[in-house]
Amino acid sequence: MEIDSVRVESSLWIGNKRYKAFLSGWYFSWTEIDKRNREKKTISVPVSEVIGVKEGRVEIQPQKKGEDTDLDFTLFYVKRSSKGNGIGAPWSLGRTQFCCPSQGVRDQWITQLRTALKTHSPSRPHRLLVFINPFGGKKRGKQIFHSLVAPLFELAGISSHVVVTERANQARDYILKKDLTGFDGVICVGGDGMFSELLHGVIGRTQQEAGISEHDLTIKLQPCDLHIGIIPAGSTDCVCFTTIGINDPVTSTLHIIIGDSQPLDVCSVHYQSTLRYSVSMVGYGFYGDVLAESERHRWMGPFRYDYSGCMVYLCNRSYPGLVQYIPADSHISSPRDNTRCLSGCRVCSESKETLFPHFDSSSSLYSTNVSQYSSELEGEWVTVEGRFKCISLTCISSSCPRSPKGLSPSAHLADGTADLILVRQTNPLGFLTYLHRHTNTQDQFDLPFIEVHRVKAVRFFLPPGEKEEEVGEEGDREMQASSERVLEDPEKLSSSNIAGHSQPHLTGRKERGSVTTSRVKRRGFVCGPCCTEPRSISVWNCDGEILPHTEISCRVHGQLVRLFARGVEDSTMP
Repeated sequence: MEIDSVRVESSLWIGNKRYKAFLSGWYFSWTEIDKRNREKKTISVPVSEVIGVKEGRVEIQPQKKGEDTDLDFTLFYVKRSSKGNGIGAPWSLGRTQFCCPSQGVRDQWITQLRTALKTHSPSRPHRLLVFINPFGGKKRGKQIFHSLVAPLFELAGISSHVVVTERANQARDYILKKDLTGFDGVICVGGDGMFSELLHGVIGRTQQEAGISEHDLTIKLQPCDLHIGIIPAGSTDCVCFTTIGINDPVTSTLHIIIGDSQPLDVCSVHYQSTLRYSVSMVGYGFYGDVLAESERHRWMGPFRYDYSGCMVYLCNRSYPGLVQYIPADSHISSPRDNTRCLSGCRVCSESKETLFPHFDSSSSLYSTNVSQYSSELEGEWVTVEGRFKCISLTCISSSCPRSPKGLSPSAHLADGTADLILVRQTNPLGFLTYLHRHTNTQDQFDLPFIEVHRVKAVRFFLPPGEKEEEVGEEGDREMQASSERVLEDPEKLSSSNIAGHSQPHLTGRKERGSVTTSRVKRRGFVCGPCCTEPRSISVWNCDGEILPHTEISCRVHGQLVRLFARGVEDSTMP
């Protein structure tokens, strides 16, 4: 039966009030009828946002309980709130209990609502693989899942296999090696570090199955079919905040249940034979120095981030470098066009034809080997040379609660580009002004020492005569010990909160025996970086991980992964 032909209408009661209920097409509506048979307020719920229909009188929150009656059924659905602590509206579980005039009418409503739900929501997940990081954020990952997430999954008929991680990269390795047949998505209950593990695992597995070499910078990677969901339980949760608009576990869970799908650009970062993926930030200079410095002061606890940020800021360092980039088409969008990438973004929607020009709409993008159409990136390389306070590359706005606009407010989620931000050498007051503008409504790019470009690829080189310094034996041991500590709590470390701007967490990694590089000599216990000899080379911060090499190449892969999200909803819309 086609859903458009489904038409159910009858009188229903909510408490002592009579309503005229109506199911047709894409909506289920009920209108209050007064004693004079006049229609009053109408409530309408999209069928796609119905979570479940249960017989009898059922409650899920604050605790599950139910009473099976012959005349009642309970409808659960997405309910939006006008208040929240993010740039998007929080979602909650709406619940309405209906009383029918007869059991036959009740059974008809339940049958037709469930039929409409299956027809209008074919992409909803049925089985999920859930990874919980018990150490991230305030160490509430398990509590958040079992008290808030699991009851909603059960209500929606979603089964889940739960893995509580015990070491760094356990989630990534599980995705790469285990049989994932039957899973409709992978979920992380944690922060940006845990998300990075899932990102690397999903991308790596997809390329292996497609027979594609991830390390070939000239090849377009295969888009990933397995969706990723984020239940925020970290310290910053930048990716969740940017793609949904709020860090709220219930909101994220409801997006997962209804099967929302948001494509996301990913930047591959290549150096020698090693590869990393980034979504939120690849940063050199200030952000790299803060990350490296904070690792030296783990004994301070969370305060080390503010301390390290202040110390690095006071040093007022800048670094020489040569940046090359391939610009994106400025006629489509610009990082200075004062637009926001919202749910249903036109730029992102229209970018699919440009990103996959040979794609046949009659087939699945994920079943088509896109690498056969790949070639060198189109466009001329543009070179910028000078001394830089910091260099940042971000595929998304990288917003978070303390910086609602993020690194680049007009960045898009899925247009196949990234924003390159070059902060040239300036005085301390000027740089502080730049940092502070991340927390207010002023244009952070409207400063004479700032350049911002929308790009498709980036390369960084050291100036002639500069060489990458290798870590000494003592520094090697120190940074290795630091990495071991991070393995115990990969979500804990985030960059400095100076000027209210937080960055994603550091995830310690052991693979290939690589050494996290620190370009500084051992310093005194109190004096910090300001007492050291000025350095000519910084380090790269790749989504909270220090890269062991300075000269890197980056390429943006458009719409490479898909999240259980829909982008930030426009708060001005009803």
